[in-house]
Order: sequence, then C-alpha cells, then structure tokens
Amino acid sequence: MIPPTRADTSIIGRWWWTVDRWMLVALFALSVAGILMVMAASPAVAERLGLESFHFVRRQFIFLIPALAIMIVVSLLSPLAVRRVAMAGLLLTLLGLLATMVIGHEVNGASRWIKLGPLLMQPSEFVKPTLAVVTAWIIAERQKNEEFPGYSIAGGLLLAVLAFLVAQPDFGMAVVVGTVFFAQLFMGGMPMTWVAVLVVIGLGGMSLAYMLLPHVASRIDRFLDPTSGDSYQVDKSIEAFVNGGVFGRGPGEGVVKLVLPDAHSDFIFAVVGEEFGLFAGLTIVAVFAFVVLRGFYRMLQERNVFILLATGGLLVQFGAQAIVNMGVNTRLLPAKGMTLPFISYGGSSLFALALTMGMVLALTRRRSGRGPAV
Repeated sequence: MIPPTRADTSIIGRWWWTVDRWMLVALFALSVAGILMVMAASPAVAERLGLESFHFVRRQFIFLIPALAIMIVVSLLSPLAVRRVAMAGLLLTLLGLLATMVIGHEVNGASRWIKLGPLLMQPSEFVKPTLAVVTAWIIAERQKNEEFPGYSIAGGLLLAVLAFLVAQPDFGMAVVVGTVFFAQLFMGGMPMTWVAVLVVIGLGGMSLAYMLLPHVASRIDRFLDPTSGDSYQVDKSIEAFVNGGVFGRGPGEGVVKLVLPDAHSDFIFAVVGEEFGLFAGLTIVAVFAFVVLRGFYRMLQERNVFILLATGGLLVQFGAQAIVNMGVNTRLLPAKGMTLPFISYGGSSLFALALTMGMVLALTRRRSGRGPAV
C-alpha cells in the first residue's frame, strides 16, 4: 500500500500526515504480540474447559479486527467529536453499570458482566476512557470560568461511578478510575492543599475497603503474607518466570500454562516470561513505556487545556492498567483481575482499549499552527 502524499487533502491523507505513526506502529506491535501469546497460552485453558483448542484464538481474531477498526476510526475524529463520543459513551456505560446490578451475569462471585447472546460485555471497561475525557472537559470549563462548579460536577460523577464499581464488586477498577481522576486534577492545577486532602481521602477509602470488604482484605493479606491464604495463581506465575530465565524455554514449551487457570488473560505475562524469557518481557515493558512517554511528549506540545487533561488521563489509565497486570504477575502488587492491554484475551477490554488509544491518537494529532510530526 502506497501512503498518501502531503498534497493529499482527503480525510485519510490529512490523517496520515498528522497522526503519530510511531505510536500507531507500537500499538499494532502489541496487538500482534497479543495474538501470538493467546495462541501460545489459550489452547491448554480451552482444553481444560472442554472447548476446541483454538476456541480463544479464533475469538481473539474476531475481536481484534473490529477493535483495530474502532481505533483507526476514532483517531480520525476532531477533539470536539472525541468529547461528544465520550459523553454519549459515558451515559451508555452508566446505564450498563446500572443494568449489571439488575441483570448482571455473575462470574467468580462478581456481577460485572451483561450477557448479550453468546457474548459477555463488561461495562466498567468503557467507563475508564469515557469518564477520563468527560472529566477533562469539565475541569477545562472550570479553568475558563471560575464560577462554573466543575470540580463538584466531576467529583459527583466520580462518586457515582465508584459506587457502581464497589457494588459489583470491582475495587481494583475503582482504584484505577480514582487514580486517573486524581492525576487529572493534579495536571489541572488544583491547589496542593486540596491535593493533600484528596490523598488523605483516598488512603482513608482504601483503609475502609480493607476493613469492610473481606475479599479486599484477603487479597492484601495474601500479598503481604503469601502463606495466609490461597495464592496458587501468583505462585505459578512466579514459577513460570523462574522456568523461563533469561531466554525462555521456547515457543510452546511452557508447562505452567497447563495448570494456570487465567493463563490466556490476567496471567498471560507469565506465559511470556516462561516461553520467551526475560528479554521478551522487558521488550513488552519497553513498548508500553514508549507508548505512554510518546503520548506525553506529543501532549506537552499542546496548549488546549481539554486536550492536555484528556490525553493525560487516558495515558495514565493505559499505563496504570499495564503496570497493575505486570505487577500482579510478578508479585509486586496485590492480586487483581486486570488484562494486559492489547495482549490478554478479552473482548470488552480490547474494545475499550481500542477506544482509549483511538482517542489518544485523535487528540495528539498535529493541528493547524503546530509543528510537523516527529
């Protein structure tokens, strides 16, 4: 395929010369790595569940093609259109979160999913990018007009979302959403006194969760003292990294995936470590770091407050999700079911991440009056 020339003024032509092509390449690389790792990790899981060996691989292909299409289409949008999509998406997501409390499909004791025929959709995955963009717009409006109660409105939205997430329960997702919100307030220039107050409130909320929610206390206790309860998946994950060493056992030669229940999803990074070794794991970490740092580099050349806050929030969310997944796999963080972006198996997660990074690509495109793409 021949790329468009600079004289091409079509939508695709303008997109090609203004979008961050390096970030686009990195995201496609993660997607390809994801397919390869699902092919390596999922057959053993499928067979244990009585499914055909490549059941999850086929489904991941089916999910990936429209997800990448969503990312490209969203990256064509203007900042105004991104904001409108986020507002509509947040409204639908809140309705979805409400629906999970009534008709939610329970998995492992949590009602986070809505069953749509043969598919399960997790609305909370979509609340992360949509809330980040809407919050950025509200805070930006507050910057323009100090009489506008932006912080109160944004805080009210956050509390509503957190209430839904805790009710599911999904405390880990609540922590990620709260972290993104805090980061946006910090980038938005909130006085340090209020920042300190929010930190205290956040720590207080985590303490209450530990005292009042048994499953949260159990996960933290098992993190601090692995002998205090069941830590089978994390133990097997560490075993996988030990088996893999520096260069790995080789593609398809991993053995831990044969007994690791979530080897194709939450613990796919352990499969990377066992079959491809330390260097492959560090390469994946480097690609995630590149995407986040590249995004911040492009973002910092922007003067529009909304774009700064929205892009910053989306990148913090993307980076935090990767850190949580890899941290859990390496026992650096308490256990939390969270996918590795673009690599783990999962439809809702993949579509939400495509929306997230499509928005980042759209918001970091070069616009009139700004320098050429680097």
